[in-house]
This record gives sequence, structure tokens and C-alpha cells, in this order.
Amino acid sequence: MLPMIISLISGAVGGNVAGGLMKNLSLGTVGNSITGILGGGLGGSILGMLGMGGVAGAAGGGLDVGSIVGSLATGGVGGGALMAIIGTVKNAMGR
Repeated sequence: MLPMIISLISGAVGGNVAGGLMKNLSLGTVGNSITGILGGGLGGSILGMLGMGGVAGAAGGGLDVGSIVGSLATGGVGGGALMAIIGTVKNAMGR
């Protein structure tokens, strides 16, 4: 349960960091956070199933520093990536 919470929180942070770096794709603080949370959860789960750490990788064993760092990384990257994808789609639809 804790790795999933870590992925969700780091996803929100990743979405807001990506929104700050790519201002033209930003969805606003709330939009970036919500999209980041979704991306963090999905990213952590998908990468964990592929054996690259994340939520599923930490679920099988004890909670150690490696699994926490993996959850932070996959959640942050997933949150930032989904925010960028949704921001790009939103901009494309607005033209």
C-alpha cells in the first residue's frame, strides 16, 4: 500500500514539475496534480509489471530503500509523461 501512495504523491509532483518546465502544455496546478496522480499510479503499476520496479515490484517483498526510490522514480516519470501527453492533446484540440 505504501509504494502505491508514494507513486501517487510523486506523480502529482512530477505532473507539476513537468507543467512548470513546459508552460505551454501546463493544465494549471490542479489539472497538473490530478493528471500527475493518475500518471503516477498508472506508471508505477505498468513499469512494476514489466519488472522495472514501481508498485508491483515492491508489493512482493519488504519495503526497502530501492523499492521506495523505484516508486518515486516511476511515479514521477509517469505523472510528468501523462501531463505532457494530455497537455499536447488539449493544445491540439484548441487549434
